[in-house]
Amino acid sequence: MEKGKLFLVATPIGNLGDITFRAVQVLSEVDLILAEDTRKTGRLLKEVLSSKKTTPPLLSFFESNEERRQPEVLVKLLSGDSIALVTNAGMPAIADPGFRLVRACFEAGIEVISVPGPNAAIAALSVSGLPTDKFLFLGFLPKKKGKVEKMFQAFVDIVNSPLSPTLVFYESPYRLVKTLRLANNIFGDQGQITVCRELTKIYEEKITGTLGEVLLKLEGKRIKGEITVVLSLKK
Repeated sequence: MEKGKLFLVATPIGNLGDITFRAVQVLSEVDLILAEDTRKTGRLLKEVLSSKKTTPPLLSFFESNEERRQPEVLVKLLSGDSIALVTNAGMPAIADPGFRLVRACFEAGIEVISVPGPNAAIAALSVSGLPTDKFLFLGFLPKKKGKVEKMFQAFVDIVNSPLSPTLVFYESPYRLVKTLRLANNIFGDQGQITVCRELTKIYEEKITGTLGEVLLKLEGKRIKGEITVVLSLKK
């Protein structure tokens, strides 16, 4: 029996117009769609597959149930089913569920195919005005201040090496100011930063400057939405 294939399908991070023709085709043709949130994905499918009479069934697949779901998914793939994996927004397995399943597929000899598209980190980096030749992506920062501080201190050492990358990370709007204060304490006037909020959405906003300047703009401001931060210490 021929094995199925796992498709990692990128979905819009805000603007539905960013979904690719190929993503729509794959999502309409697979036997099953694994979704981080079936309700959100269901609404997306209703919009992008509106011309289709039927849509593939959805199965929840998120961080807390990924390990439990994996054997079931592998059985389906080994039986010949084609399966798409999507997250709530962006590229699966990049700071989102999927890495373990991809590794398990490789071990089982199941082909994994990328259907690339929107990604908040790359989108933010590209419009940041900061160096893009090398970057270090930290994903979502830890919630504990001590762990974030250790990561920032380690970054100082990396910047002083020949690598000297730009830093990209995601942060909660509720912790953003505290995190930037910590960064300002550690990096000081060296830090050039771009804070991207609600990329591709109606209220998209980019705030740029030194860490001190951006903090002044954000202090006392009610911050909402998805946040991606780009930071460079290059002189």
